[in-house]
Amino acid sequence: MATAGKVIKCRAAIAWEPNAPLVIEEIEVAPPQEGEIRIKIVASSLCHTELYHLFEAKDKQGFPTVLGHEGAGVVESVGPGVTDFKPGDKVIPLSVSQCGECRFCKCPKTNQCDRNWINKYVDFMSYPTTRFTCRGQPILQFTSTGTFSEYIVMNQISVAKIHDDAPLDRVCLLGCGVATGYGAAVNTAGVTPGSVCAVFGLGAVGLAAVMGCKNAGASRIFAVDINEQKFEKAKVFGATDFLNPKAYNKPISEVLAEMTNGGVDFSLECVGNPEVMLISGKTWKGTLLGGFKVKDSIPKLVQDYMAGKIKVDEFITHKMDLEEINDAINLMKTGQCIRCILNISK
Repeated sequence: MATAGKVIKCRAAIAWEPNAPLVIEEIEVAPPQEGEIRIKIVASSLCHTELYHLFEAKDKQGFPTVLGHEGAGVVESVGPGVTDFKPGDKVIPLSVSQCGECRFCKCPKTNQCDRNWINKYVDFMSYPTTRFTCRGQPILQFTSTGTFSEYIVMNQISVAKIHDDAPLDRVCLLGCGVATGYGAAVNTAGVTPGSVCAVFGLGAVGLAAVMGCKNAGASRIFAVDINEQKFEKAKVFGATDFLNPKAYNKPISEVLAEMTNGGVDFSLECVGNPEVMLISGKTWKGTLLGGFKVKDSIPKLVQDYMAGKIKVDEFITHKMDLEEINDAINLMKTGQCIRCILNISK
């Protein structure tokens, strides 16, 4: 392509500091270096992780940054040593890596990777090296991605090549939230046929967990949330029973125990509040992106979506342009959307 090897100037939404609106700026995106890929981002979703970093963490080490990590796009150019990608490939950038060579990547029991930014730079929520600059200073790429930019540069170990026919404005959701919730049920929890499950929190991750329980063959799925407006959406993904903890004058764990003759077989906490966890006498597991080895599994999830085996479209409640990013953030902060798709490149 004509831009290969050159610095690209493009639009991006920059978070210059915590607890402040994002600003649409012109940034410079450097060419890819050894083992790297430059990607034109077509669409990106907004995840609660962005809200946490922007409004709750308040760690100035992670700023200024381009947020966004649920994106999809097309390869613009590749750096030296890249053999598995070429310009024109459709891809999903990933906030975790799979180098394929470290001890974790070679172990079938985990999807951790020694080369992931999480292992060394969790306070930054990014590798310190970035290909973004603006106003003469480096701009971090949130979770090493930064998909609220028209172009990004990623290491090939954190990019999944997907089917040429995949609709990018939908499969971008498989880069984080949907894969995390779905995998939490089918991989990490290992939900079994005929089991009884409870899912706490009906955001995108929770709804995906409901879908995972359903696809794993659960016979009964309790959807638990204080916002009853989410119950109809949960029904679409397979929930059978619906509970609002505020409707009872005793802990919801006791309510569930009474309704299930002692308790559920699997409970999935998708709120981020440890007080809702039912851990007494139970095995408690956490999950990173649903336990999926990302470069191997995300393309398969895209294929499953295209074959009608999993739902994706049903998570999308809003679509907006990049310039409306702060409106999208407000929708998520106030619980008015499940997922908003942002049109990144025009």
